[in-house]
Amino acid sequence: MQNGKLGSYLSLHLIVFIWGFTAVLGALISINADALVWYRMLLAAVFLVLFIVFKKKSFSVPPKELFKLIFVGFLIAIHWIFFFKAIHVSNVSITLAVFSLGAFFASLLEPLFYGRKVLWYEVFFGLVIIAGLGIILQVEMNYFEGMIYALASVIVGVLFTLINGKLTDRHESSVITFYEFMAGVVFISIYFLFENKFTADFFILTANDWILLLILSSICTAYAFTASVKVMRKLSPYTIMLTTSLEPVYGIVLAYFILGGKEKMSFEFYIGALLIVLTVILNGIVKHYFTDKE
Repeated sequence: MQNGKLGSYLSLHLIVFIWGFTAVLGALISINADALVWYRMLLAAVFLVLFIVFKKKSFSVPPKELFKLIFVGFLIAIHWIFFFKAIHVSNVSITLAVFSLGAFFASLLEPLFYGRKVLWYEVFFGLVIIAGLGIILQVEMNYFEGMIYALASVIVGVLFTLINGKLTDRHESSVITFYEFMAGVVFISIYFLFENKFTADFFILTANDWILLLILSSICTAYAFTASVKVMRKLSPYTIMLTTSLEPVYGIVLAYFILGGKEKMSFEFYIGALLIVLTVILNGIVKHYFTDKE
C-alpha cells in the first residue's frame, strides 16, 4: 500500500473510532434526535467558519455545485436524525451493528455512480458482513424499531457518501462540509417552523447537554467529517463504507465502559464482530492483490 493511501487508511480508522464515540454521546444527550442534529450541524458549521477564515480559504462555490451540496446536506440531516432516533428507541449496540450493512449497499450502488463493473469480492465481503450482522442480531429482535431506523440511516448514509466522493476532487473539504451542514440546518429549521418547535424551551439545555454538544459538534463532527471528506480523495467509497463496519466494535466497547452494563452484548455479538473485523482485513488484502495485478 502506498504511503499516501496508508496514511489515509489509518486516518479513516481514527475517524471511525470517533464516530463510534459519537453514538455514545448521542445516548448521553437528553434532547430529541431532530433537535440534537439541528444543534450539531449548526455548531459544527460555526467551527468550520472559524477554521476557513483562519486558513484564509475561499467560500466560493459554483452555483451548480452549490445545489449538489445543498442536496447532500439534506441527506446528511436525514441520516443523522434516523441515526440518533435509532439509538434512543433501541441502544448504541443495535444501531451500530446495523451500520455494517453499509458495505453491502455500497458494493451495489458504487458501480452505478462511478460507471464501473460490479466486483465479485466486494459483493462477497458485503454478504459476509450481513452474515456477521445476522449473528449479532439473532437474539435481539425486540429492538426491531431501532433496526428499521438504523437501516434507513445506513441507506441514506451510503447515498451521500457516494455523492460526496464525486465532489471532493473539486473543492476544499472544509468548505464542502460547511455548506452541507448549513443546508441541513436550513432544512431542519423549516420543518421546526411548520411544527412550531422553536419555543423558549427548545433553547434551554442543561450544562451537561451543552458540553456534550460542543464535543459532538467540534471533534466528532467538524473535524471527523472534514477529515473523512479528505480521505475520500484517496480511498474508494466502498472501502470507506466497509471500514466503517468497525464502528460497531469501537462503539460497543466505548458504550460498555461509559454507559454501563445495559450495553453488554451476548457472546453472539462478539462472534459477529470478529467476523466483521476479519472481513475488513481481508478486503484490504484482496484489494491490494488485485491492484498489483492491474
